Amino acid sequence: MTVSDVALRLPSVPELRDLCRSLAMLDAILSPEWEGRYHSFDAGWAEGEELASLRNGSGDEYCVVFSAAGAVVRGFDHEAPMSPYANDAEPWPGVLDEVPEVFGRSVADPAFTDEDGVPAVTACLWRAVTDDRWQHGAIDFPAGHPDPDGADRLFGLLVDRSPEAFRRFAEDYYEVPVDLAALRAVYALRPLTGELVAALNPEIGLADLAGDIAAIGYPQAGPR
Repeated sequence: MTVSDVALRLPSVPELRDLCRSLAMLDAILSPEWEGRYHSFDAGWAEGEELASLRNGSGDEYCVVFSAAGAVVRGFDHEAPMSPYANDAEPWPGVLDEVPEVFGRSVADPAFTDEDGVPAVTACLWRAVTDDRWQHGAIDFPAGHPDPDGADRLFGLLVDRSPEAFRRFAEDYYEVPVDLAALRAVYALRPLTGELVAALNPEIGLADLAGDIAAIGYPQAGPR
């Protein structure tokens, strides 16, 4: 799978935003310690922008910037043959060349470069509010590699949006059994309850997640 395949399988921008909030909330429940989390979501990342991200602790990551203009996705697999570190410290031709100006600031943000200013990117997609599909640059992918831009490793849970897919990931990564019914509830963005949290992680309570709920912008139950 390359970015070309991902572009065909990503959902709409609002659906992707909801999915990213669900993934971040699930990781917050399963991993109370921030350093152990895979997915995160910052509803107040910058003025008018929200940021979803993945970091696997081994140097691979993605970020999705949501704004009034739409969304832009940046992925980086440090071992991919399309890494800038295998290409004279430059992004692979075509990866960033056609990114619309409206998303240019997000792609060039210092948060998405290394200490020398090299863009940490092997894959990029975008979808403006006027687009009817996800877009990517015209890329001549290197031959002979099953995952040349890291898309397969990075975006699996964004293209397979089933709770079952997350359960397979979580049970492998966190090495704990994960309740499928509770997963489905969070995937549906149902407000958290103490019972729902306990079904996923009996070691924490709803009050422990107050800061994460606010940061993610996860729906909260209204007053009764």
